[in-house]
Amino acid sequence: MGIIAWIVFGFIIGLLARALVPGRQHMGFVMTTLLGVAGSLVGGLVATALGGGSVQELHGAGFLGSLIGAILLLVIAGAAMRPRRAAL
Repeated sequence: MGIIAWIVFGFIIGLLARALVPGRQHMGFVMTTLLGVAGSLVGGLVATALGGGSVQELHGAGFLGSLIGAILLLVIAGAAMRPRRAAL
């Protein structure tokens, strides 16, 4: 898959992940794309390792794994960027 295809696929996965996670995420176009690309890399590699097949092929397990990976990264990033309360 070419670099442009990775960017477009990552943006789509990032948008889907943001739509599925409740609450507001303060991210722009670039952060949404980076979230989707990172989630695609992590989730796609794990799904391919578990399901078999090639990393270069487009298949359902890779798509679902990419989406799950992006959702997990979004939840982790949201928890890490949440303002902390001061202890009294």
